[in-house]
Amino acid sequence: MILAPMQGLTEVLFRRVYEESFPGAVPLAVAPFIPLTRNLRFSMDNRQIRDVLPENNVGSMRVVPQVLGREPEEMVLLANGLFGMGYDEVNWNMGCPMRAVVAKHRGCGLMPYPDEVRAILEAVIPQLKGRLSVKIRLGLKEKDEVFRMVPVLNDFPLASVTIHARLGRQGYSGVPDRDTFGEVLPLLRHAVVYNGDVCTLADERRLRERFPQVADVMVGRGLLYNPALPLECQEDEALAMNKLFIRRLMEEIRATLHDGGAVMRKTKEYWSLLWHALPVSEAEARRVLRAQELTDVDNLIAGYTQ
Repeated sequence: MILAPMQGLTEVLFRRVYEESFPGAVPLAVAPFIPLTRNLRFSMDNRQIRDVLPENNVGSMRVVPQVLGREPEEMVLLANGLFGMGYDEVNWNMGCPMRAVVAKHRGCGLMPYPDEVRAILEAVIPQLKGRLSVKIRLGLKEKDEVFRMVPVLNDFPLASVTIHARLGRQGYSGVPDRDTFGEVLPLLRHAVVYNGDVCTLADERRLRERFPQVADVMVGRGLLYNPALPLECQEDEALAMNKLFIRRLMEEIRATLHDGGAVMRKTKEYWSLLWHALPVSEAEARRVLRAQELTDVDNLIAGYTQ
């Protein structure tokens, strides 16, 4: 399994604690995107760049940095800066469905414009010092968009194409359209990675049985709902590992972030997903999210993870 890029969640703090808790369970992670900006400066003061500094990612989990934007010069500058740090692959995000991103004609906002994507790739790829992969959706508003994009992607030497089997307008709701994914899969000349609602090992097995051509499976929310997801283990063993992982993660948040408000926000952001891994009711989970004092949040989570 590949760990999906989830902005604010699957950053280096999470990746480090995850690998310590489940060594080797997830061998590859695509890091949350680094946005391209006009007059971009490749600076270590950039928080997103610090997230992928090699010295902060020293475990066995291979990390692929991801960029978001549509400015060719800035993409070349950022990607080659990342290659200079030792990375051999950079991923281009054409799948982010956030309204603020789409409104700027970025992320999934590029899916209706294959000619623009072609022009960007023509300008960028000859100048890159490493490999480029892309992450897309079935389209922004219509699934026909992905079929118009396929010939463009096939004309370039991409490392892989990851497809989230939803439209951008769906966000993360609704059911992934695996029928359309199955139609697109044989049309692509590249290694294809599936993404979308893989929440159990049984889900992954069914997916691979249905689509044996799939190179890899990317998991995001499913791994936050159950961190022990990739492991073949009994339910009680998985629960014990998940409790330990959550405790370690909360400790790391407190050791890394020193502002009480930031600790509270980050803790609740993770808890909004991680509580699914515990024998906790939705009402109990909401008690943590509604708590106003950090000590109350800590005490509640400590009680649920004993």
